[in-house]
Amino acid sequence: MTKRIPLLLTAAVALAAPALAAQPHAKLTMAQARAIELKQAPGKIQDAEYEKEGGGWRYSFDIRQGKRIHEIGVDANTGRVVENKYEGLNDKD
Repeated sequence: MTKRIPLLLTAAVALAAPALAAQPHAKLTMAQARAIELKQAPGKIQDAEYEKEGGGWRYSFDIRQGKRIHEIGVDANTGRVVENKYEGLNDKD
């Protein structure tokens, strides 16, 4: 059984490696994108992620503002705001 654990761990790392490699290096850091986002939508960040959407890579932030979520998307290479919309607390995007 002890030989199986390293083998399973190696297999898991090998399977995860392509997914990690598929994310290109962004010109902006998460912190830089967050500073841009906070100018657009002050509030408490509920969720932040680096994602591919609409053919490009971006940082996406969900900011809680009272009874709604303000979603801001910041292009990871240019810093341009590419999404700026509101959702209800229970909406799925």
